[in-house]
Amino acid sequence: MYKAKIRLAYRIVIDSTSTFLWDKYVWEDTFKEYLMQHQQFNSKENPKNTFRELLTENEKAVQLHYLVGIAAHGYVEQLKGNFHRITDVLGNNYLPFSNYQLDIINTDITDLSKHKIGITFYSPVLALIDIIEGNYLVSKNCEAVDGMETLMYPVQPHLSICYYQKTKIPR
Repeated sequence: MYKAKIRLAYRIVIDSTSTFLWDKYVWEDTFKEYLMQHQQFNSKENPKNTFRELLTENEKAVQLHYLVGIAAHGYVEQLKGNFHRITDVLGNNYLPFSNYQLDIINTDITDLSKHKIGITFYSPVLALIDIIEGNYLVSKNCEAVDGMETLMYPVQPHLSICYYQKTKIPR
């Protein structure tokens, strides 16, 4: 029996100081996409250089999160549903994800070094069995009753339970 159905979320922040090659490609391509897309929301009479200024001026600019996220889609698909930076306690299994969301933290059309984005990866529904010694004990199988194959992921910064559904315990 397990305690709840959960989804885990893991967020990475990518900026000019990111060292992973994958991050650098995503960072560069999302900045290029931002440069193209921001034009449809920026005013010719009163142009804004930063994303935060643009949001203040034009509330429709919130669409830029999604539009810029399209530039990262091909890179996310390369991961094939497993985020390799988060491994189980044995180092064998990667955190599975079923979707992701990109958000622009801030950017400046005049300065590439100020471009900063976040990507949150969301796991499929997992069975939370327990939290043992600072590790989430989970199973990918939410239907098993008599036994389950399990994984343990360390509780760590930027990893969070983002969905929780308590299970009904039969009497």
